[in-house]
Amino acid sequence: MAVHAHPDDESSKAAATLAGYAARGVDVLVVTCTGGEAGDIINPAMDRPEVRRRLPQVRREELAAAVEILGVRQQGLGFVDSGWPGGDPPPPLPPGTFAALPLSEAVGPLVAVVRDFRPHVMITYDERGGYPHPDHIRAHEISRAAFTLAADGAAHPSLGPPWQPSKLYYVHEWCGAKMRVLHDALIAEGLPSPYHDWLREWTPERDVTHRITTRVPCADYFDRRDDALRAHRTQIDPDSHWFAVPLALQRELWPTEDFELASSVVPTSLPEDDLFAGIDAVDDSAPAAGSTVARPAPGPRPAPAATPQLR
Repeated sequence: MAVHAHPDDESSKAAATLAGYAARGVDVLVVTCTGGEAGDIINPAMDRPEVRRRLPQVRREELAAAVEILGVRQQGLGFVDSGWPGGDPPPPLPPGTFAALPLSEAVGPLVAVVRDFRPHVMITYDERGGYPHPDHIRAHEISRAAFTLAADGAAHPSLGPPWQPSKLYYVHEWCGAKMRVLHDALIAEGLPSPYHDWLREWTPERDVTHRITTRVPCADYFDRRDDALRAHRTQIDPDSHWFAVPLALQRELWPTEDFELASSVVPTSLPEDDLFAGIDAVDDSAPAAGSTVARPAPGPRPAPAATPQLR
């Protein structure tokens, strides 16, 4: 289960990992916290009156197209996009939006989804949200809380039987080492690099290279990741930095997506190359709170023969 703040985040953060696991029979669910209603139209080609008038619906259509490309399922929590507050200091968040709600109120819908879907692995952002959008930080907060609360039978008892996910990861889409490797490769090839400004601003305090515990090989799915990104036509300019590095260079120089193991109730050894390392999948009929076993999931993508399905 990957918990994301807005439509398009599922395609810009760990998308190749999700596609790779789905292709191998893992049941993958993307949880989208908000509808992205307050997002800007970043692709100039899509900044048209008829698109602006129906932007929430357009973003839903884009999300549906992207998750189909990735081969995963998707479920929304129904919260309202908080927007990106401008100003110094920034103004208060609009009342009723995702990040403005009390954490105790915002976490309940995710607890319900965790108990219903029963994931072995959860993915979200770190405490800084990957970048400090209030909805990204709130997505981190509810994921962190739901990882524990979903297993507590005394918490939200009306939201279904308890379930303890086995592992919680933070996705680190960018780190200083990756940016430098790709930047240097582009310069060596005589290609323009979009990372000059980023590298100047990438302070040691901002870098997460040292936090990475898990590198998942997924280069075979980079093209699917890029196709899913392009499906978010209002948010992704096809001429933008997202596609500046040729896939051949990416596959050669940085063929993984990178994560930080934040919590685990199963033993594992670091570093890892598999989000499911340490998880023993066995058939079950009624898992107790805190168990790490799997059950077959409904849907069109059965697990390989004789392999219980992970999720």
